Amino acid sequence: IQPPENPLQSEEWNRLRESFSSPEIFEDVMLNRMVKCNSPVDVAKSLLTHVAKSHGDIAYSLLVKYLALCVQQGKTSEILDVYDIMKIRFKILESGAYNLLIRGLSNSDQWRMALTLLEEVRKIMIPSRTNYESCIKAASRHQEMNLAFELYHEMLDKDLAPTLDVLQAFFDFSRGMKGPELQKELFGILFYLRDNQIYPHKTFMRSIKLWFESIPGGNWRGHLTNIKDSGQCPVCNHQLEDSELTEEEYNKLRERIIRDVIHGTDTFRKTSPQEFEAFQTFVENRLPFDIVIDGLNVSHMKPRQMQCENLFNAVNCLAKGNARLLVLGRKHMLINSSNWRKELMKEMQDKADFFFAENISEDDTFLLYATLRSGKHCKFVTRDFLRDHKACLSDSVTRHLFRKWQRGHQIAFYSSVEGKRINFLPALPYDCVVQTTGDTWHIPYKNIFEEKYSYQVPRKWLCIHQKW
Repeated sequence: IQPPENPLQSEEWNRLRESFSSPEIFEDVMLNRMVKCNSPVDVAKSLLTHVAKSHGDIAYSLLVKYLALCVQQGKTSEILDVYDIMKIRFKILESGAYNLLIRGLSNSDQWRMALTLLEEVRKIMIPSRTNYESCIKAASRHQEMNLAFELYHEMLDKDLAPTLDVLQAFFDFSRGMKGPELQKELFGILFYLRDNQIYPHKTFMRSIKLWFESIPGGNWRGHLTNIKDSGQCPVCNHQLEDSELTEEEYNKLRERIIRDVIHGTDTFRKTSPQEFEAFQTFVENRLPFDIVIDGLNVSHMKPRQMQCENLFNAVNCLAKGNARLLVLGRKHMLINSSNWRKELMKEMQDKADFFFAENISEDDTFLLYATLRSGKHCKFVTRDFLRDHKACLSDSVTRHLFRKWQRGHQIAFYSSVEGKRINFLPALPYDCVVQTTGDTWHIPYKNIFEEKYSYQVPRKWLCIHQKW
């Protein structure tokens, strides 16, 4: 169904409606198409006028679709008109309408009206992340940074994770502005990236660099670099933080993970207590291991290759240098099949210890237990990010230690370009997070934008230091 290019009279709309296969949903379908085709607003308005004449009023769903079209085209006065109609006709609006109204008004010269609407939303529900971010960007655009940060903190208090887009906006709109308070707030965002192990993408990293260099009288200079394997920055010669935990930190983390995660609520959802006990006995009799491998995860490495071969290649590669390996497998791997060939399995079992769990077990807890029981030197191999387990840890200090331990012990892997080899990324001796000494900042960044978190640690860094 193609929307008309010009406004129509009532009889013309009627004719179109009658020729449509399902006349009862004609207006809904037509408005959806108008939004998709970005039709002129006056064409949509003529349809609503026709509906109001025929039915005496306009259904809520049609008003929301019309509102979406007005927001798409930034028609402020039309957005305000729809809001007035809705306010009179409906006691309460649902979140979709509020999202549109706030987004539309925050991008206009009536942006303060968006704040009034946010206030309205607060009374009936927790505003959405987009509600907050639309208002934050509007306040930042108008250089009202105190207001923007107030909304940002409110958002964090409500456990809404900001998008990288809104974090970048803070740096973009604060460029060249003075004030120790503002500086403190922006440093706070960098600490937020650190605490949550978030790596900015290239454009966000550039915004951070430009902001530092624009601080009046700050004498900051930013350079892009790769950190040496030793952890030294080639630009400022500063040594990055060590990824090793102290003995005390390691013991604390091990106790907490064994208590909160392994014996806590989430272990036995997918495994039986008997199976886990058998696993503990198995591990205690064979300690310590050097590398613990999530066998199922590695076996899906290259989808076009037999699962057994993927694991076989990984075991061969990691067994070099007489490393003691533990592979966490599943019982179905022992049944000879096209995916799991008996002779390859046998050969692998000569090079590594294998524990075969039930086919529905939860691997991560086994992986964590065996790695932590083996000691500080032990590394683990998986492409999982282990996010659920971090959530089970009850305090932020332990969560921070867990992430730091993970960064220093997780061996990531990826398939080579031609798909013939598995490349392992060794765990680094320095810590891959935003860090500062006061007169230097080191920020790891990614080449591409990824909203989703990734286990792969970036190799590129922004070094910012003060020149006096």
